[in-house]
Amino acid sequence: MTTATIEEKNRLQDFYVSIRKALASLEARLDEYAQEVQTRKEYMWSAQRDMDHLEKIAVRQTIEQTLDSADALKVQQKKLLKLMRSPYFGRFDFQRDGEESKLPIYIGVHHFRDEAARETLVYDWRAPISSMFYDFETGPAYYTAPMGEVRGRLTLKRQMRIRDSALEFVLESGVNIVDDVLQEELSRASNDEGMKNIVATIQRDQNAIIRNDDAHTLIIQGVAGSGKTSIALHRIAYLLYRFKDTLSSDDILIISPNRVFADYIGNVLPELGEEQVAEIGMEDLAAELLDHQYRFQTFFEQTSILLEKDDEALKARISAKASVDFLRQIGTYVEHVEASSFQAAEWRTGRKIVPDWFFAETWQKHRGNTLTERIALVLKAAESQIGIHYNYDLLIEERQSLREAIRAMVRKITLRQAYQGLFDWMGQPELFKPVGGKLEYADVFPLIHLKMRLEGINNPRSRVKHLLIDEMQDYTPVQYAVLGRLFTCRKTVLGDATQSVNPYTSSTAEQISQSLQSATSVKLTKSYRSSWEIMQFALAISPNPELEAMRRRGEPPRVVSCQRAAQMVAHLRNEIEAFKQSDHHSLAIIAKTQKQAARLHKSLAQADLEVRLLDAGSVGFSNGVIVCTAYLAKGLEFDRVIVADVSADNYRTEMDRNLLYVACTRAMHRLTLYSVGEPSPLLPQAPSDAQVA
Repeated sequence: MTTATIEEKNRLQDFYVSIRKALASLEARLDEYAQEVQTRKEYMWSAQRDMDHLEKIAVRQTIEQTLDSADALKVQQKKLLKLMRSPYFGRFDFQRDGEESKLPIYIGVHHFRDEAARETLVYDWRAPISSMFYDFETGPAYYTAPMGEVRGRLTLKRQMRIRDSALEFVLESGVNIVDDVLQEELSRASNDEGMKNIVATIQRDQNAIIRNDDAHTLIIQGVAGSGKTSIALHRIAYLLYRFKDTLSSDDILIISPNRVFADYIGNVLPELGEEQVAEIGMEDLAAELLDHQYRFQTFFEQTSILLEKDDEALKARISAKASVDFLRQIGTYVEHVEASSFQAAEWRTGRKIVPDWFFAETWQKHRGNTLTERIALVLKAAESQIGIHYNYDLLIEERQSLREAIRAMVRKITLRQAYQGLFDWMGQPELFKPVGGKLEYADVFPLIHLKMRLEGINNPRSRVKHLLIDEMQDYTPVQYAVLGRLFTCRKTVLGDATQSVNPYTSSTAEQISQSLQSATSVKLTKSYRSSWEIMQFALAISPNPELEAMRRRGEPPRVVSCQRAAQMVAHLRNEIEAFKQSDHHSLAIIAKTQKQAARLHKSLAQADLEVRLLDAGSVGFSNGVIVCTAYLAKGLEFDRVIVADVSADNYRTEMDRNLLYVACTRAMHRLTLYSVGEPSPLLPQAPSDAQVA
């Protein structure tokens, strides 16, 4: 046992003495609060006949205040119990310039101070001083405190793992030891159902993004496996810590691609000691903005149709509505509609006149309001005009006549008529093609944007102070225009242009920067999720010269060719049985389309295998064996991935290439691809480990 290990074990024992005392103190105070509440309730019950109304109110308020205090203590208790299992993960000794003493700083998920000893034993990873653990090795270092920059030297740096109160290892080095621990962590199988916090392995470039509190809109372009979603969530946790007086969990909204992904990331903030934040999908947001008055396709349905039908007209409609030029055309069309939506006319009552130009100017002045609000504002302005110029108050019947006259000036047109008229005005009526009474998904946000410009919109989420948008590449310029008008707050936007499952609607970081004001863009180019062999295989499908793969060695991917689909299913059954005997916890079987996924699931379920199918209605993520599409697997990661039927007939287009890349980069440790017939030409040519079954 090394000297460092002995020292840290002794320190850990001392820490547990302190934290047990703190827990005992908390429990005693909670008991006191419980007894106090019980006593006051008993008093109210026994003396209620003799108490007046004010005394009853006072006792109830005292009980509520005591319960609130108890709830606050329970939050502290929960954090201390978490610290009991794993109190900290790192230490560095910091010597300030001009001082001889060295201050040992221990870093953990939560702050802990021994009040009796008046000593901070663990610093929250988000504290300013903690940033040095991520940003510096031994030697000169500094951090920015509220009072200014503090400089000095790191004389020692250690990383350790404490699990279930036991010290598992201690690493001490003058170089970046975080990398060593990261390699070890990445090689482990996934134990938890969902995304984990990464506070012990945050890298320097990631730390800079997390602690960026200056950017109004931060756009994170991150390659597959770069941890961009985890970093974005840690950034939210940091901002909640940094601005705790003005920002709460209730002020944050996450726009996520689907409910499975939302559940997958749902544990991260609670693990970091923060309350869960609200989450919404784009379709749900659209339904809210349209007051649930329109039926429309989902993005999932649109993507499924694109994959199942080679419909060139549909591709053309989607591409046209996903262009920056289409956004400009909507703006020009709004001016056209505005110019013809109001026919101003002179109005008289007796010798008192309101000229037509006054109505026209006032109508234009209140653009952006709803039709009803606009008529009311013009009416109010006209009444005021008469009052100022003629010193006269309209009679009830005159006021009614004026209101009816203003309404007669309005050219009544519904939002749907206005939207359909857009394509007639463009000379391309074929671009508007509802299906079965439903709007195509590509029409939904252009319709909302038009509604915003013509009528105004009620924002049900106006209190949001920070918006997080994931999978940014799947949203169009029109969608960003809507989000920009709807949410003027700070934003974190993240995604990867190479992982678009629908190339006809994809946006780049540069296009998003143009859509959102005051945007700062950063890149994450190092990929941590997949082994070196898996990542090189994926890069052969979709090259990305910017991606730097982590050199964590593993098994090479296998491409297995089968003559018939039944043979592939038999292999999948064997793969599932082998997975159950392994130390891995998650296996994804990824199909191209939802119909293919459903057929695979049915075949496997008939063999009495415990397999779960993810579809558009799925709401939760779990370990074990799942069957899904690449679209629903986006953002998720699995110990093992099998990509089903990668034949030349099934994967042949550029859209298919993106899907293959997404599917392969979900794998952490093992990747296998099965082909029914000749493998797709999109795969690396003639892999040496290909098999024929």
